[in-house]
Amino acid sequence: MIDIAVAVSDPAWESALPDVEQFCVESALAVLGSVTKPTELSIVLSSDAEVRVLNRDYRGKDKATNVLSFPSGLSSDLSGTDMLGDVILALETVSMEADRDGKSLESHLRHLVVHGVLHLLGYDHESDDEATEMERREIEILAGMGISDPYSPVLEPVL
Repeated sequence: MIDIAVAVSDPAWESALPDVEQFCVESALAVLGSVTKPTELSIVLSSDAEVRVLNRDYRGKDKATNVLSFPSGLSSDLSGTDMLGDVILALETVSMEADRDGKSLESHLRHLVVHGVLHLLGYDHESDDEATEMERREIEILAGMGISDPYSPVLEPVL
């Protein structure tokens, strides 16, 4: 009923996280829950260079970012399948953020997949109210996977 295609355009993802495709599928399924009709989406595991081009061409921002979401804009195709769209992640940025914030690469990846899929479902963070609702959903979904609130400040170890 749910078809989640994961494409690895940067093989360094598989070196960094050998089970990366499984983590992506599990995270997307956690967002989607039970669906009432066939649903499709794709996740692309990419590089900063590729994401930078997409971010520049589609958002007018000439820099890499951690995750981009491209909703299809279609509620369903002729077969009745919901074609949600694409989520694209940039390895170097995702890795740098995980290191910077003291998080595992796996948990940060899972958070960004959840974030990206929520965008495909129409969630956004343009206003404070939208951001609050989207973050609430992210925290709830991630908690179901045993991942702590990604918006809580990470305390540096005292040396």
